[in-house]
Amino acid sequence: MVVPDDHLPDVAFQPVRPAYGVGSLADVLPSVSAVLGVPGAPDVLGLRDQLDGVDRVAVLLVDGLGAHQLPMVTAHAPIVGELASRTLTSGFPSTTPVSLVTLGTGATPGEHGVLGFTVRRPDGRVLNHIQWKHDPDPALWQPVPTCFQVAAAAGVASTVVSKPEFEGSGLTVSAYRGAGYLAAGGSSDSLADRMLSALAAGPGLVYGYFADLDNYGHGHGVGSAAWGDAAREVGWLLDRLVHGLPPRSALLVTADHGQINIPAAARFDMADIPALGEGIVGVTGEPRVRYLYTVPGALDDVVATWRGVFGASAWVLTRDEAIDGGWFGPVPADHRDRIGEVTVICQGRAIALAGGWEPPTVGRLIAYHASVTAAEMEIPLLVAR
Repeated sequence: MVVPDDHLPDVAFQPVRPAYGVGSLADVLPSVSAVLGVPGAPDVLGLRDQLDGVDRVAVLLVDGLGAHQLPMVTAHAPIVGELASRTLTSGFPSTTPVSLVTLGTGATPGEHGVLGFTVRRPDGRVLNHIQWKHDPDPALWQPVPTCFQVAAAAGVASTVVSKPEFEGSGLTVSAYRGAGYLAAGGSSDSLADRMLSALAAGPGLVYGYFADLDNYGHGHGVGSAAWGDAAREVGWLLDRLVHGLPPRSALLVTADHGQINIPAAARFDMADIPALGEGIVGVTGEPRVRYLYTVPGALDDVVATWRGVFGASAWVLTRDEAIDGGWFGPVPADHRDRIGEVTVICQGRAIALAGGWEPPTVGRLIAYHASVTAAEMEIPLLVAR
């Protein structure tokens, strides 16, 4: 049984713009790099003063740990509430592959080009960034140097600690190239051991990734018993890291997005509403932010139909409207076609399911993310030293 996440205030469902260059996920590693002495790295977050005397920094990303989940997580993991905290924004869309590359490059989604959970390739095929291996070539698809590459060029060592199955994937190469890779098993103990070992080896940057909170949120719902177990695991992980930090080190904890539970009544499915499929030749993105690709001449009709069906439950924008709105940051010409000709940004608790266009398992998830509301866009930055 899922415990509703109805603790979220109304403000949690109001749109929030990404705070690129002011206080976003893209600003974390450049600011850490400034602490570690990388020349020219901008300290947008003001970490140099906060971490004076530190020569090694661990950055832990807890997948799905949105700012609005913090009170619920703290109930299971009190140490979360004991750390110094501020709120950042993710990039847009606030979904894992977009956010991991935004963090790793310090660039906006428009610049690095990983612009959705799935996007359309130039040949018309769909690229799932989570399942991506070597095609297309990650160095060409995501051309921006990572913060790890920039740090290495300045003589600052860096290590990524994550699951063994992620090593060498297209997403990993896009987000983390330039760093050494340490494989950690699925447990928090394994992740903590390897992160602390890398920190103890000498000055530099250590990045770790923990997936369970997100996984159990999707499958069981935010507030479910399984999600609560994962929240306790986050607490045990932080306890190990905080109390195991070597001298002259600090720990930063952040996230890629938040999550919200979606009731059955808020699910708009293309399989059930035939008009939503008219004039469409491709569908990508994910249920909270859909990209639609249209047949020639059908753009205006598609926009009108989707606006009519969703009403206030979604913003239905043309590609130009979405880009000009600044959600992605600057978008070079080579990356524009990765965004659908129509972008559907769900509001409140609504989702746009693409029955017939994507695996049915997507529609069976309980919690979702990747919209522009505070509940999904706002993420914490927790600091311990």
